[in-house]
Amino acid sequence: MTTRDRQPIGRDYQLMVSALADATHRRDTGLTGAEQAYQESADQAAGELARAEGDALSADRWAGSAAAQVLDVDREAARLWDQLRRARGLRVRSLGEMPEPAPVDALPQAALPSNPAAAAADDADIPVVRESPRVILARAAERIDVTVRPAARRALPRRALPLLPLVGALIAALTGLLASGLVTFGSTGVWGGSVIRGLGWLAFLVAPSAGVPVAAVFAHRRLEAKLDIGGVGLTLLGGMIAATLMSLAFAASN
Repeated sequence: MTTRDRQPIGRDYQLMVSALADATHRRDTGLTGAEQAYQESADQAAGELARAEGDALSADRWAGSAAAQVLDVDREAARLWDQLRRARGLRVRSLGEMPEPAPVDALPQAALPSNPAAAAADDADIPVVRESPRVILARAAERIDVTVRPAARRALPRRALPLLPLVGALIAALTGLLASGLVTFGSTGVWGGSVIRGLGWLAFLVAPSAGVPVAAVFAHRRLEAKLDIGGVGLTLLGGMIAATLMSLAFAASN
């Protein structure tokens, strides 16, 4: 066999070797891509698993915090209910035991969010004002303190003490002017003049102490304090001075 006869066999061999090399290269490329895809999928699955575990841990912590808040609110509500039952008055004492919480089926379908951050993001577009149970209980405690224990109010501030004689004098002066007007009007010979004059003289009698109720109401409503015996004395002092001056002026005019 000559060299010319062996040449096609060598060419076919080279073609087969080239095809084998190409197949090997494609196999290596496919294996590399498959390994890379598997690694990426494994990393993604591990990330999703870690994220899920983090969300579960956050939900557990939030649920524990919510349960602790519920227990605190229940204890505070029970304390306020017991304090209200011990108050004076028949209607308050007939309250009975603390009522049981409303069943879940009777409540509106407002499920607790599993993620507080997601709930806050969902409620960002809804302008809903929600008050904390602690705020509501604190307001109830303040009302109980005001209505049940009014004697526990603080004393009148010292800066308000110099104003009490002025308040007493002002109210006494107004009452004295009213009394003077009634006496003068009753002396004009109108029908029932004696009754009107009697009301005028009665107003003269109560004029010195007319500022005490006004000062007490002002201290109770505005300053949230009580008018003690010293405040009553200062108010009466101003009222007596004003009433005395009004009486002298009225007597001098007659």
